[in-house]
Amino acid sequence: MSLMISGFYASLTALLAIGLSIRVIKQRRTNKIGIGTGGNSDLALAKRVHENLLENAPMVLILFMLAEFNGLSPAILHCFGTIWIVARLLHAIGLTAGKGGIHFGRKWGVLLTWVVTIGLAIVNIGFFIGL
Repeated sequence: MSLMISGFYASLTALLAIGLSIRVIKQRRTNKIGIGTGGNSDLALAKRVHENLLENAPMVLILFMLAEFNGLSPAILHCFGTIWIVARLLHAIGLTAGKGGIHFGRKWGVLLTWVVTIGLAIVNIGFFIGL
């Protein structure tokens, strides 16, 4: 079975990760900080945005691939994938704009990430128990 849809969303996630990594690199160069954050809050924030994606992506992408492999319909896969990408963009924008505080994008980014993670977990459990 092909995992083309999973490959598409994994690729979008990888591009987002590279984009967020570039933001960290720019902060490092601007502030001449090679390791750690040097107490620089802008660098710490850029790192945190990148790290949060990297913390969530492996589990979601594994669940996504398993759901596709197990036969979840392409339409539902695309719904999950679209929500995932929107959630991660919202989170990155919200965490950055809110400077680590409360922000619409951060809140909804987290909530939608959880919806995708829990939804895919339920789908895969459903496949296991034969629903």
